Amino acid sequence: MNINRRILATALTAFLHTCLTQAAPPNIILILTDDQGWSQMSASMDPGIPEAQSAYLETPNMARLMQQGLRFTNGYSPAPLCTPTRRCILCGTSAARSGPEFKSSWVPKDHTTIPKALKAVEADYRCAHFGKWGEQMISTPEECGYDASDGMTGNNTGGMPKSLGIESGSHDEGPPHFINNIDPKLTKSITTRAIDFMQQQHEDEKPFYVQVSYYAQHLSVVTREKTLEKYKAKGIPDRGYTKAWAAMMEELDDGIGRLIDAVDKSSARDNTWIFFTADNGGRGTVPGGDTSRPATNTPLTGAKHSLYEGGVRVPFVVRGPGVEPGSVCRVPVVGYDFLPTFHDLAGGQSAETYDEVDGVSLKSLLQNPQADSPPRKAGAVIFHRPNRLFSAARSQTHKLMVHWKRDGSVSRRELFNLTKTPTEEGHDIAATQAATADQLQQQLVQFLKLVDADKPPAKSPRKRKKKQELNSATESK
Repeated sequence: MNINRRILATALTAFLHTCLTQAAPPNIILILTDDQGWSQMSASMDPGIPEAQSAYLETPNMARLMQQGLRFTNGYSPAPLCTPTRRCILCGTSAARSGPEFKSSWVPKDHTTIPKALKAVEADYRCAHFGKWGEQMISTPEECGYDASDGMTGNNTGGMPKSLGIESGSHDEGPPHFINNIDPKLTKSITTRAIDFMQQQHEDEKPFYVQVSYYAQHLSVVTREKTLEKYKAKGIPDRGYTKAWAAMMEELDDGIGRLIDAVDKSSARDNTWIFFTADNGGRGTVPGGDTSRPATNTPLTGAKHSLYEGGVRVPFVVRGPGVEPGSVCRVPVVGYDFLPTFHDLAGGQSAETYDEVDGVSLKSLLQNPQADSPPRKAGAVIFHRPNRLFSAARSQTHKLMVHWKRDGSVSRRELFNLTKTPTEEGHDIAATQAATADQLQQQLVQFLKLVDADKPPAKSPRKRKKKQELNSATESK
């Protein structure tokens, strides 16, 4: 009897110890910028490529996240434009599954979302979305599980000409930028609402998830006069963007700095994760920019809308409990990995086994950046934009670009070894490494069939739209 009592007492003590020492659900912040390229910062995403940074831009807070956290040198957006990426992040899906363009039949509220996944693990999670929700998202943030949001916001909400009371054609009458000395691009107010929400949840002892979706650097270019004067004094930009665009970037960085400071001043710092990325690569041109200077996405090839690296490789930084400061991971990762990663960090199990979740948890890489890549359903990161007649597959070392004909057959393909040549231009090895190209193409095609991905349109979308407009005009006469 005494032995049984001792065993029972030992078991009870162990149980209580587990209960008392079990970590509380973590807080998670996702910072999503708009149209910010991989190399558009004052610090390089890859320490081995020093030219992948700008000497003209000033982004000390983005650099601070790199110094305090983990850089994924091969971080990608799910799509080369904003709304598809936002759907993908929200639902953990590839654009091949949930739609590669602005319009899609995918209704987010009918599927797993980040807030729903977190609340399935811990019902106390409070979730908020501030800033740009996306165009034609169909579902509201609240329908997707968010407890607070700015609603169904689009680009106009973030300072496009119409929302400033300025007609879009007014660029012809002055400089290709606008001055707003109160709240350019709403960066200040978005940040304030996010900080207020976090502080309230901390006071209520509730774990939180906050997505801060900034409107910068999306056009139009809007900045404070004082910041612009600073960059006028700095002289000519080192790339094809303007002084006003650089000023807008610094103000975006200031907002990110306020978020970091709010976390650092809180007692919840050691249990808070900060993820930072962009919705797609940088634009190839900026209104008023000088195209004779190096390209805005130097040293990458391509820009927004394209599946070349300049269109989809983006900043991807993580700071959080146990992450080694200044660490680097070279495993390819993508924005549709966030949902399973957050689910895993919150204490959930196997979110990637959900039928419609294409991402994988990055938790093992956060703990050990040198670990192997988590196994993916497709065996690679998949990109798909059939309206532009191309798709792509990215493995650990290689990237295959497939260009389609309108009948769905392959027009041509390009293969790049991105571990050797991170900028693709002039480094196509498809002809000499056909076996590698064949393998990646097989993985790509099998995955596109698995998710019933959109196929190339029989006619050019632009030509089809013009024909529809002509028919409508004819019918109205």
